[in-house]
Amino acid sequence: METLALILAGGKGSRLDILSNRRSKPAMPFAGKYRIIDFALSNCSQSGIYDIAILTQYLPLSLNDHVGSGKPWDLDRNNSQVTLLQPHSMWYKGTADAVNKNLEFIIKKKPKYVLILSGDHIYKMDYRKMIAHHKATNARLTIACQEVDIKEVSRFGIMTTNRDNEIINFEEKPKTSKSNLASMGIYLFDLDFLTEALNALKDEDLDFGKHIIPHLIEHTKKAVYAYKFNDYWKDVGTYDSYLEANLEMIKPYTPLDLYDPSWKIFTKSEEKPPVKVFGDANIVDSLISNGCIIEGTVINSVLSPGVRIGKGSLVKDSIILNDTIISENVTIDNCIIDKHVVVGQRTHIGYGNDFTPNQEKPDVLSSGITVVEKSTIVPSDMRIGRNCRLFRIGKYTSKEVPSGSTIK
Repeated sequence: METLALILAGGKGSRLDILSNRRSKPAMPFAGKYRIIDFALSNCSQSGIYDIAILTQYLPLSLNDHVGSGKPWDLDRNNSQVTLLQPHSMWYKGTADAVNKNLEFIIKKKPKYVLILSGDHIYKMDYRKMIAHHKATNARLTIACQEVDIKEVSRFGIMTTNRDNEIINFEEKPKTSKSNLASMGIYLFDLDFLTEALNALKDEDLDFGKHIIPHLIEHTKKAVYAYKFNDYWKDVGTYDSYLEANLEMIKPYTPLDLYDPSWKIFTKSEEKPPVKVFGDANIVDSLISNGCIIEGTVINSVLSPGVRIGKGSLVKDSIILNDTIISENVTIDNCIIDKHVVVGQRTHIGYGNDFTPNQEKPDVLSSGITVVEKSTIVPSDMRIGRNCRLFRIGKYTSKEVPSGSTIK
């Protein structure tokens, strides 16, 4: 075997707050019918990498059920295998620690290269090009990277390279930096180089960005190189980025083409009937998934399978996840509504022009998005403001919920 892919899919996704209360971040729905992990799995399959291990940890049930035998990604063939690796002795305490705890599995596979991927990013990449670059530079570790907005450097591992694309400095999530070249969390290791690095560092919270990569840059020369990727790539780890990335898929010329027949994104599809649109319905610039029934108006929004939009209702600039029911004469504006929610008649969520940040979580909810937890029942005749968090078990003491409130 030349390349073994390891997909790190155990992250909680704490910045996604109530959306990740019952699922891991890679299991989050995306663009209606997909899950976030579909992109890494599809990239592997399309790149001819069929031996894949998925390292799970936090709330793995939904993810395990989705991946199954790997059939939708053509990973159930005689010459392919998808393996789910869960913690067996103790929790993973860092990205490199997760790999280290499965080192015996990796060595037993005897790959020449180990491709380590994040399971929570949205992008299309032909990994064969990265492998070819790795070989051409005689690298022992190649890191995929992309330029980001200089204001966003504190969210990423930031590197500096020389003219040969050799990485000469790496800093994990710096407050400020002169460089804006960010790691994409995609690492291609020679197997022996990976095992040497893991054996050299024994910290329990071993992490690639904090420990492994800085150590290798400091102690090896002409071994760690950057592979610059210029196409669409997004970490959807916040409410804002999750909503933005979903709505980007609606644009006439999307930055990530989900309709390109030469590089398909595969998924495990739900068996639902066709979309039904009634005579008074109006749909503008939206993604509508199978099984949806629409009697109202949907504008610039993403509807996952099985969503129902009642007569006289308006859904605008929002994401509505699976099997949610929006009753009659409801307004949903700039919201993320999780699965199996029921919104009562004449309720308005995302009401008014007050953008007060959420009082409990101002760091994750301040741009005006209101979020509703899975299986919540929202009463009729409510006026719910912006930057609100509505939990499944919530007590509504008034018909007015001011902006910035949390109901739980």
